[in-house]
Amino acid sequence: MTYDFLQRLGLSEVNSGVAHGSFISNPGGGEFASISPVDGRPIAKVLQASTEDYEAVLAKAVEAQRVLRTVPAPLRARMVRDIGDELRASKEDLGKLVSLEMGKILPEGQGEVQEMIDMADLAVGQGRMLYGLTIASERPRHRIMEQWHPLGVVGVITAFNFPVAVWSWNALLAVVCGDAVVWKPSSQTPLTAVAVQKIAHRVALRHGFGEGVFNLITGSGAVVGERMLTDQRIPLVSFTGSTPMGRRVAEKVGSRLGRTILELGGNNAVVVLDDADLDLAVRAVVFGAIGTAGQRCTSTRRVLVQRGVAKTVVDRLIDAYGQVRIGDPLQAGVTMGPLVNRAGVADMQTALQRVREQGGEVLFGGEALSGPGYESGCYVRPCIVRANPRMPIVREETFAPILYVMEVEDLEGALAAHNDVPQGLSSAIFTLNMRSAETFVSPEGSDCGIANVNAGTSGAEIGGAFGGEKETGGGREAGSDAWKQYMRRQTCTINYSRDLPLAQGIRFDE
Repeated sequence: MTYDFLQRLGLSEVNSGVAHGSFISNPGGGEFASISPVDGRPIAKVLQASTEDYEAVLAKAVEAQRVLRTVPAPLRARMVRDIGDELRASKEDLGKLVSLEMGKILPEGQGEVQEMIDMADLAVGQGRMLYGLTIASERPRHRIMEQWHPLGVVGVITAFNFPVAVWSWNALLAVVCGDAVVWKPSSQTPLTAVAVQKIAHRVALRHGFGEGVFNLITGSGAVVGERMLTDQRIPLVSFTGSTPMGRRVAEKVGSRLGRTILELGGNNAVVVLDDADLDLAVRAVVFGAIGTAGQRCTSTRRVLVQRGVAKTVVDRLIDAYGQVRIGDPLQAGVTMGPLVNRAGVADMQTALQRVREQGGEVLFGGEALSGPGYESGCYVRPCIVRANPRMPIVREETFAPILYVMEVEDLEGALAAHNDVPQGLSSAIFTLNMRSAETFVSPEGSDCGIANVNAGTSGAEIGGAFGGEKETGGGREAGSDAWKQYMRRQTCTINYSRDLPLAQGIRFDE
């Protein structure tokens, strides 16, 4: 451990990755090292959960939730407010840890922590807005009302690419709604989870909540993940990851009639029409395609550009890609860090081989990088490919910085190609034509959960509900009314008359 910020975050050479509030000192699931993709070196070791550790954590979570559900929501929100303040104080250090362990550049790492802070602010306000309805009754002197109660223990399974932000989308709202949270982080990024768990539990203790409100279980899918999916004590599992694994989550949780929030793959496209502000469009595409080294679910993967401006757009993209500085994400001026591991590099090379076999043309980049500064074997040059919508590879999501550029005749052709993929997360159009813009966000336009006009596919704000359709899973997290997923709805009828009339005019007294 050679980074001062690791000690400031409470991390040591060997860390327990299992906590029922406080950390279990010696969990029995074995240890593994968190390897940084920046230099290929171990950062620190993490101890994983055994089956006995899992049971200990769940027992505490269930016990804590029974208490938490009786605490008024505004008081639960005060705890979340203070978590937000602790995150503010640790933003610089946590951002560095995200960059070191995951590989995204430092501004993105710190931006992810800021997203947690923003989510805390949103959740605090939500604590006074868990609204129900009053409904008119057809029966005299009756009132119908709808109210929301805490759901129970919420399971959160997060992916490596947003190792802490996605936890906050779920956990901070869930706790305000009265639910305890059990978090299984990605094995690629366990140290960020350990650091955040320390902060959350420290604040929970300060507010008198004790053990079991925030819980962490680091471990294998067989020991931890499968148990979470089949555990009747967890009525809701929020899962972020691949579509194939999302199908398994849905099947397993659905077989016990549990709930799921699924945030799965994206294959996001930007439509560029010939009346677009090309300066704006090119900047958005470049950030969307190379941000987080193409490892965002909202990364721009496809550009559908109208034929009249296609050559100009391609030339500008190639010029911009040539200026991308690739290297240590903790260094100032670097615009793209490494992929999370060497397997990601191999997947990218396999995808590019398929591109060539299917008739695509690599216009720029794509090669794995080696030599000084790239010793980890996780660095690549971002890639631009000339493709057509009929290529099978274009319908798939490769979690790497590959950008497919395809020419289209008009908006109708662009929409047909845009929607002809299995995924439906994020989308964007660049145009100055009002009719084109309105068509894109209309029912006959983009079929994605997110549709932007003159803004890229990445960088969704937490005020709106985040998620997508089709093979993206249909889940929604963060803002809008996403809070309702963490609660159970109850419809109540109150009779303040002396009679017992039935609905629908039914009578049994004649």
